Amino acid sequence: MHLGHKNGGYRYYTDSKILDEVQQEKYLGIIISKDLKASQQCLQVFAKASRMLGAINRNIKYKDKYILLSLYKSLVRPHLEYCTSAWSPHYVKEKKLLEKVQHRFTRTFPDLRNLAYLQRLEELKLWSSEDRRTRSDLIEVYKIINGASAVPFNMFFTFSSNTQTMGHSLKLAKKSKYRLATSLFLRSSNQQLE
Repeated sequence: MHLGHKNGGYRYYTDSKILDEVQQEKYLGIIISKDLKASQQCLQVFAKASRMLGAINRNIKYKDKYILLSLYKSLVRPHLEYCTSAWSPHYVKEKKLLEKVQHRFTRTFPDLRNLAYLQRLEELKLWSSEDRRTRSDLIEVYKIINGASAVPFNMFFTFSSNTQTMGHSLKLAKKSKYRLATSLFLRSSNQQLE
């Protein structure tokens, strides 16, 4: 796979055989595409989570709130949240696609069907999928800042030198050039797993 706008697209050989060129590859359960967009990953996650939610709806006849919430949190939500710090969707259509799974889940409760989606979330004490991804990102940033991650701090951030506003002394500024930061993040995540 050739990444980057300035990549020459060279052919690579091993034992005099040409390596196949691919447009996307699955790595640690995440689909990485040539353009580093999360579209295919979102489609895969949506399909897996939808299948699991369908299995729960087909097999559980007694729609007890506690049982369904436990099943959703343990069998469906992990598909939606696995490694989202690396592939979190950017486009609204992808965010809506992932939110559909939880939207569908909240409608399985007959007494909540007539409520708006945000009211159903409040009744079930759930966060939206978008809020949970933001929380996951913040946890990852916290780990990076405090050295609990294999990702080096200076890969993504610098401390802001802006002293014009009041606030915390650890203000962050993102680096301006980080086109291939996702691939570097995945590489360092792999090293951490090993």
